[in-house]
Amino acid sequence: MNHAVVPTGGAGFGSVRDTPPSRAERFALGTALRAQVPYEELGEWAASPARFDPIALIAMSHVGRVPDLVAIRVARMATTPYGFLRGSAVVMAADVASLPSTGIHPVICGDAHLGNFGFYRSPEGAQVIDLNDFDEAHPGAWEWDLRRLVASVWVAGRENGYSEDACAASVHSCVVEYAAEVGQLASEPLMARSYNRLEVSRLKKSVADKTLRHEIKRAADSARKRTSDRVLPKLTAEVDGHRHILAEPPITTSVDAGEAAAIGAGLDDYLGTLAPHWRRVVAGYTLEDVAHRVVGVGSVGLRAYVVLLVGSTPDDVLFLQLKEARRSVLARFVHGEDAWHAHQGQRVVEYQQALQTVSDPLLGWTTIEGREYYVRQFRNMKGTVPLNAIREEALSDYAGIVGRLLAKGHARTSGASMIAGYLGDGDAAGDAFARFARLYADQTEADWAALVAAAKAGRLPLASDPYMASAFRPG
Repeated sequence: MNHAVVPTGGAGFGSVRDTPPSRAERFALGTALRAQVPYEELGEWAASPARFDPIALIAMSHVGRVPDLVAIRVARMATTPYGFLRGSAVVMAADVASLPSTGIHPVICGDAHLGNFGFYRSPEGAQVIDLNDFDEAHPGAWEWDLRRLVASVWVAGRENGYSEDACAASVHSCVVEYAAEVGQLASEPLMARSYNRLEVSRLKKSVADKTLRHEIKRAADSARKRTSDRVLPKLTAEVDGHRHILAEPPITTSVDAGEAAAIGAGLDDYLGTLAPHWRRVVAGYTLEDVAHRVVGVGSVGLRAYVVLLVGSTPDDVLFLQLKEARRSVLARFVHGEDAWHAHQGQRVVEYQQALQTVSDPLLGWTTIEGREYYVRQFRNMKGTVPLNAIREEALSDYAGIVGRLLAKGHARTSGASMIAGYLGDGDAAGDAFARFARLYADQTEADWAALVAAAKAGRLPLASDPYMASAFRPG
């Protein structure tokens, strides 16, 4: 595998430091990497005899999860190849780590598929679109994120019945727009690129395809209604003057008094991870009820709780979500393992803040009964553009949008000038990534078929209720 040595700074203001390379020098270093890692190598994929068995990796990832929920996770992964891709970050991490890369390691998402971009509310109340899942976030090769994103574009395109040419054009658009964004941001001051963000109001005006503009507006309008006060009647019922979260087994289930008390104590510790103002705000609420709630695909089986907090009036409510955080699937492939974080919830929070321009101000972390969690708002105008609503002609446009968002996240941390130098205008690299995406879409379909066969043979548990398999609940 080809790697580059990436210059890093950070020695501290009070220490004697070598003069860091200029932007022009870093750009030139990136350009020189084309000789070490030719674009053609980015397009390669073939499962080697030494490849990790994907079914064994998935089974290993189930260790430590709630046993009764693993069958739901397998069912959701077995629905389609894209469902499999969503839940198999552990498989793709092992695959892409074996491929050539430039050795430039910003903070990356670790699970940058199409469904992990979406809307949410900024602290100022504006609705923005950005990366929105960070369970696997970690320093790593930028190519790993881009490979996962373009593979998801091709798999989703096939699933929607689009032509191979349309899938190739969409991947090419994704890479070219990634290159354009990282190149633009690399030329800006560090502070300026840290403020760069995409608000939904601007997005709706800039999208060329009329149908995509309509779907973005529809999805954003729907997400805008996903706030604590708006969902209170749907998620809770009043009993003896108190609000209780409605049970909906196996998706939403009650917790016993001991577990609820432990979660309450964990929330007390969580307050200490917030900025002082937000600590005072959240501390003004009272814990009303707690329930375990299953969300997503990859997270199914991990402990995840929704907490109802009530303020000074009955309609002043706040829902928080606690999600169990485990070691990133990337950690084993990166020098330094879990970087600088002994607490996995802290890792998720700090890398989310690194990758997003604006983040939920209530992000924090805690430990409950020996397990590490991160905490965020449960309903915060979150939503996504449904992939089955994007027409073939619009997929290229949307793939370009998410390519730019991914580049923005990477450029906020490190390596932007070198990545820009390496990619240039992105055209040749786009062709190479398109070849990889097609080959890896074939691999995903084969792995999905293997998962279905393993479940039918009893090697993996499989929920039979179609509701369990289809209930892809946004967090």
